[in-house]
Amino acid sequence: RCHTNKQGLSERAHYEKERFDPTQFQESIVQGLNQTGSDLEAVAKFLDASGAKLDYRRYAETLFDILVAGGMLAPGGSISDDLTRTEFCLFTAQEDLETMQAYAQVFNKLIRRYKYLEKGFEEEIKKLLLFLKGFTESERNKLAMLTGILLANGNISAAVIGSLFNENVVKEGVSAAFAVKLFKSWIYERDINAVAVALRKVSMDNRLMELFPANKRSCEHFSKYFTDAGLKELSDFARNQEAIGSRKELQKELQEMMARGDNFKDIIAYVREEMKKTSISEQLMIGIVWSSVMSCVEWNKKEELVCEQSIKHLKQYSPLLKAFTSQGASEIILLVKIQEYCYDNIHFMKAFQKIVVLLYKADVLSEEAILKWYAEAHVAKGKSVFLEQMKKFVEWLKNAEEESESEDEEEN
Repeated sequence: RCHTNKQGLSERAHYEKERFDPTQFQESIVQGLNQTGSDLEAVAKFLDASGAKLDYRRYAETLFDILVAGGMLAPGGSISDDLTRTEFCLFTAQEDLETMQAYAQVFNKLIRRYKYLEKGFEEEIKKLLLFLKGFTESERNKLAMLTGILLANGNISAAVIGSLFNENVVKEGVSAAFAVKLFKSWIYERDINAVAVALRKVSMDNRLMELFPANKRSCEHFSKYFTDAGLKELSDFARNQEAIGSRKELQKELQEMMARGDNFKDIIAYVREEMKKTSISEQLMIGIVWSSVMSCVEWNKKEELVCEQSIKHLKQYSPLLKAFTSQGASEIILLVKIQEYCYDNIHFMKAFQKIVVLLYKADVLSEEAILKWYAEAHVAKGKSVFLEQMKKFVEWLKNAEEESESEDEEEN
């Protein structure tokens, strides 16, 4: 029994040794790649067949290191010299989009065949992006193009971009230059909207400024850098993100001022200042003011009571709405916002007409705006209900207009 126990131990020791020894694995992969050479179809077939014989699960990192760099990478990105390596890998391939697309297919086939490699592959890309300074410019360019294509194909998630925010890679401009190539190939394969969706999914959409050192982290610098590099779409996207961010901040501040009960004069002054600073138009602003006014109160759940409550509330806040409807276009936008709000919040369906009449009397909405909204500027949401509600009031407005016109004619 003692003897068998010893035997078991030595087998285990042998297994443990084998477990952390990728030499054999590396030799098999390198040998195979040297035989298949630059024929990527053959490479894909070889990798597919080897998965049945070799332990991909255990040596995933070794496998990806070899496919990308030709050998195992030491921390920092240099190749461990003492081990076998191959000249046939991504880093020695031709630096063009077509070759990178072919390489992306090799990885795609491999991961589709061995699903368990998916997570390890994403980790590998994250690691490679942290090692960028250890690679040559040409190697970085190829990796950037490949990463863009893999992102476009959905092989990896946009979370890998987080590695580019590492201070080490950011400070010498390596991240920004890499990002240019990456986004170019990603947008080329898909479009800016697909890129935006993928970035939002992993909350990377508001972090792109971090590609630059802290002293250069401004929308202006970002915009100029990427526009000059031929990526105006990305600049516009970042500008838009920043604008959305500052609008959210503004709305938050506005709601806090209302909750504190600050006087309207101060609120109006603050908003006008912000409009100047962030060049927000009155048309955009009235939407933000309306949302803030409507969300600073706890609404009653009963339809008949909410109508009364909203009239009281809006009567109080009408000076605020009036301050940002000096243009006809802003009035139309406000009317559409009211229409959408009453449709989206079902308890308000019957309150629409009363709200519009109140704001007309409070001089927030003009008869021209109301008539234009009625005739053509309304949106689809609940339109039949709201147009029906407004019918009598609109007829009254038209009659009043005609009467005043005929009075003017009599005077003349």
